[in-house]
Amino acid sequence: MVDLNPFSLWRRLLALPNESQTKTIAVAFIVATVCSVLVSSAAVLLAPMQEANRAAERQARLDAMIASMPAMAEILEASGVDTLETVVVDLRSGEVTDIDPGTFDARAAATDPAMSSEIPRELDVAGLGRRADFAPINILREGDVVRLVILPISASGYQSTIYANIALEDDFNTVAALSIVEQGETPGLGSRIEEPAWQALWPGKQIADESGSIRLSVVRGRASNAFEVDGITGATRTGSAVSAAVHFWLGEYGFGPVLARLREGTFAP
Repeated sequence: MVDLNPFSLWRRLLALPNESQTKTIAVAFIVATVCSVLVSSAAVLLAPMQEANRAAERQARLDAMIASMPAMAEILEASGVDTLETVVVDLRSGEVTDIDPGTFDARAAATDPAMSSEIPRELDVAGLGRRADFAPINILREGDVVRLVILPISASGYQSTIYANIALEDDFNTVAALSIVEQGETPGLGSRIEEPAWQALWPGKQIADESGSIRLSVVRGRASNAFEVDGITGATRTGSAVSAAVHFWLGEYGFGPVLARLREGTFAP
């Protein structure tokens, strides 16, 4: 009768010569099994800590964004809400996805053919080339009603890609705030788009006219109506890039489908 006692089998295995192929394969299998169990156990045990870290990172990003948009802090205070909800939307349908906003990287997605689309040349006013099919947005809710939405926008500027956030009030046509997130434009000229005084010109501006045509633009000189923002002297191309970011991302190939759902009241997480 074959002795199948585990301890006996272990002793017999250890008694084999080190050059034994059977011993080598068995030891390798045992080591692999033990490592697999340890890795799996560690993943399970660390999952809550990792989720807490992701939540803290998301909150830190939101806090930084709010701090960069003074008007946002006032809006949140008036609403009685101290935080925003982040969701990832499908730009093609305007629907909310189940993608985790804490791990989603929109810039990486824009270079991934499986998660992005080439922008038709006639529509690529922002000079981006490709656009991720998904994008994270921040929303402020009052019950089931969305009172404010913050959208990430970008465009190719004079010397860099300009990244910004634009917040829209609950008519989804009035600017609540604008914040430049990242830029590498000419110091003292285009770089002035980061100045709080210039960003303070945006609240209250209108995106589109009654026909739905997007008209909001940075103009040369002084603004003369609700669709214009003062330009920065010597930084015409940078101002044009910010205008292009607004026109592209708030248009049909950008957040157009999302904004349509918000206006119709069919936007749901």
